[in-house]
Amino acid sequence: MEALTLDIFVVPTIALTVIVLLYIYFTKQVQDNEIYRNYIIGVGLVSFSLNFIWELAQGPLYEGFEYDWEHISFCALASLADMLMVLILLFGFGLVYKNVFWIRSMDINKILPLIFIGSAGAILGEIWHTSRGDWNYAEAMPILPWVNLGLSPLLQFALLPTIIFLIGKKFINEKI
Repeated sequence: MEALTLDIFVVPTIALTVIVLLYIYFTKQVQDNEIYRNYIIGVGLVSFSLNFIWELAQGPLYEGFEYDWEHISFCALASLADMLMVLILLFGFGLVYKNVFWIRSMDINKILPLIFIGSAGAILGEIWHTSRGDWNYAEAMPILPWVNLGLSPLLQFALLPTIIFLIGKKFINEKI
């Protein structure tokens, strides 16, 4: 892990702006703003929590990682960025399906595109960060030969959004 620079915050800042705009857009589309707000907060909290656990678990797969304040706080920051990307997926699919509560009817036809887009995003993100030297893989990281990227971060965004939305589906189906 290298020192944080201002340009590493460009994508999360853009993502946060898009999320705020889409949150406002969908606020005007839903019938119950309290359920909607709690839904978004719930997905965000579950996303941050699961991504933080994943980031800490995969930490030893990165060069120089230690369970110290510097690295744990970096994992927390990465988890916030991951959460923003999950919310982009939630709202993006909400636009496609014309319903922000699209996870209520999550099936294989929604899961497969989610896995594909999450994987593509992970690949692009890892290419960007590793080429900039923001982090490097340790020898323990399994590498995907065709993209020369770590398996763990790819699996993180291939699997976690689906898990997060399935957890969210359970709670939203109880509320609506």
